[in-house]
Amino acid sequence: MNNVTKMLVTLVVIGAISGGLLAKIFEWADPQIKANAQRETERAIFVVHPEGKKQEKLTGIPDELYKVMDDKGNLIGYAMPVKGNGFQGVIKMMMGVSPDLKKITGLTVLDQVETPGLGSEITKESFTDQFKKVDPTPAIVGKKGATETANDILTITGATISSKAVVKIMNLGLDELRKLKKEGKI
Repeated sequence: MNNVTKMLVTLVVIGAISGGLLAKIFEWADPQIKANAQRETERAIFVVHPEGKKQEKLTGIPDELYKVMDDKGNLIGYAMPVKGNGFQGVIKMMMGVSPDLKKITGLTVLDQVETPGLGSEITKESFTDQFKKVDPTPAIVGKKGATETANDILTITGATISSKAVVKIMNLGLDELRKLKKEGKI
């Protein structure tokens, strides 16, 4: 066997062992990763609906959507994970809305890779708290300067693209909820 063949066989064996080990590690870690993601989702549901005591995942619809109820089982709203493109990557959020879809009850950013110190400001309460009690009809609007109507949100200076991306993602999620409501699925 010449040197090239020995080198190729060695690389193939090392590659196969490494691939097998990575597959086993993934298999071992996957249940914990899924459990952590579920805990984060449940935490976020009650962040966007702080008065909520119970949640129930709705089935039979294409998107992930949760009913949020008080301690007596009365519907107090919906929580929906939403995601879309920001300035540097995907922004994942949980939004809460009232049962009639006419008020935002909360917003929390679950994951983002926006510019630290600028776009990452979308995770701060000073930005996300603006969405509470906003009237999302006909749509939420991102504005610079001052808000004029009940559906306006102030964008972050220096992070306009990230701010407007959050607004766009919220509006797309709201459109999907309105569609589900019109179809009688929620």
